[in-house]
Amino acid sequence: MSMGERHALVFGAAGYVGRALVLELGRAGARVSVAWRSPESYARLVRWLAGQGYDGPAPAGVRVDFAAPSPLEGGEWEDGGWEDVTEVYNCAGAYRFGMTEEEARRANVDSARAIVAFAARLPRLRRLVHVSGYRVGGQDPAAWSEERRRAAYRELGAYEASKAEADAVLQAEADELGVPWSIVNPSSVIGGPGQYLGLAASLRELWRGGMAALPGSGRTFVPVVEAGYLARFMAVLPEDPGTVRQAYWVLDDRTPALPDLLTLVARHYQVPVPRLRVPVPLIRRLPARVTRTDPETLTFLSEERYPTGPAAALAARHGLTPPGTVAAILSWADQLAAHRFGEADTETGAGAGTGAGAGTGGRRFTAPGGVRTFELGPAGAPAVVLPGLPVNADTWAAVAASLGDVRVADLPGLGMSGGGRAGWGSWAAALVAGGVRHLVGHSIGAAVALEAAAGAGLLTLVSPFFLQARTASWAPATRLYLGRVTAEALARRLTGDAGHAGALQSSVADLRRPGVAARTARALAEAGSPRWRAALRERLRRHEGRLHVVVGEHDPLTPEGRELLAALPRARVTVIAGAGHHPQLTHPEEVARAIRDAAGKS
Repeated sequence: MSMGERHALVFGAAGYVGRALVLELGRAGARVSVAWRSPESYARLVRWLAGQGYDGPAPAGVRVDFAAPSPLEGGEWEDGGWEDVTEVYNCAGAYRFGMTEEEARRANVDSARAIVAFAARLPRLRRLVHVSGYRVGGQDPAAWSEERRRAAYRELGAYEASKAEADAVLQAEADELGVPWSIVNPSSVIGGPGQYLGLAASLRELWRGGMAALPGSGRTFVPVVEAGYLARFMAVLPEDPGTVRQAYWVLDDRTPALPDLLTLVARHYQVPVPRLRVPVPLIRRLPARVTRTDPETLTFLSEERYPTGPAAALAARHGLTPPGTVAAILSWADQLAAHRFGEADTETGAGAGTGAGAGTGGRRFTAPGGVRTFELGPAGAPAVVLPGLPVNADTWAAVAASLGDVRVADLPGLGMSGGGRAGWGSWAAALVAGGVRHLVGHSIGAAVALEAAAGAGLLTLVSPFFLQARTASWAPATRLYLGRVTAEALARRLTGDAGHAGALQSSVADLRRPGVAARTARALAEAGSPRWRAALRERLRRHEGRLHVVVGEHDPLTPEGRELLAALPRARVTVIAGAGHHPQLTHPEEVARAIRDAAGKS
């Protein structure tokens, strides 16, 4: 059967695995329908597909209700719309720890049972593909007794036990109803933001500097599999008759032992590697408040290996090649960090936890000049904003979203970027080398922008500190303050209004990461250097390009600064009424309008 003749129905399509599968099937030319529980989940899937560059037809959507006699009944799918479905993929269920047994069984067992019953009604069905798990796959195809169920849920916890029971129930009921099935048992799925439990939670602790010790030994094996590869593997199952009633463990046997994996990521994140290792038996004896780990997750800390031979043989037969292990892990680690481990994933607002960067075209790490750099906004946008201190790129998200084709980059060593102060000049030169037409620098970012402005058509300096009143700063005291400050206190300090705390949550989180507060404090102290300030003013006097200076009404230029700008024929000044040194926080629309007008945009 050609791909164009295939009609795939995907349950759980808005989830981490489901969305990757929908993308793979759609790109391959299959007709795809998805079962959704809410219009919001369907809309989220469509947005995600568009964000991956998918330009094919949107998948047809049908509402699913697993509590109904048939999950797709109720008039949501026109009569006969399901009769030509050739394959059903069950990616539905709940991946969540701390559920009750009833919640877990309803989400994972009852849904599997309902999908099997529905699949049995499809006249053209060639395969039901079920996503189980590498720790629970291989169950005997039989309903569980009450005694076995009680024992499993007590030993494994609700999540893992419900997945094991679903594995058994699906096989038993599919065999009874004559439904051809295949099962995939993936390990921890990686490859993009959106899933922040399990191994991702450990990476979050590393990123924040909160991991005191590495868990496990050189034999502790928590394998990974890349989402796109898993999706490609699942897509070939219905086309291979030899995969009927077969289960496949799909995972990367090359995954480093857990302590080595975490060490690899820590070095990539440029954070200290924990020196202490804690054996798994000891971790299991420690209280959750010490380990910062849900007890249900501890069963995954195992030295077991898994029967991956059949999956490897099937992949080879169909020409499927998994991506490089280390590259996939580090790429995933970057995407998790760029999305602040879920805190920047919501679709509205401008601050951390409220969609920082939403609507600005994406969040990512790049490497201009070899420096690991966080950016938000459209990749390669011709306008670049360099934020000031002690804030980060996310504080400019609202301005960037209003302007459109603009990206914001954290300075090296600050915000979420790696590197340090010594490389700012070469980094900035590399950043703008790709055709930047408009360079915007805020506060200390204005100094970096000025040094790199030669190739830009327009230079905008927002609150350029070297043209404003000098503020003294003692680095040790400032470091202590910044490492402990709350978002509310910082908002009062920077804007006079604690109401802006939401937009500063991510800046506070960054300041608490290893080394960031100290580097920020040193840079703030350097900004008070009379020699550096004088050198920057002299450099500005020699600037021959178009210049736009934006300042707040309550943070004015010094007389010397006004005189310098008056002598530059291509300079203009905009004053934001009611604003201070951080107008992007208090007056984002006015700042965006001023930048847009100076750039000649409507």
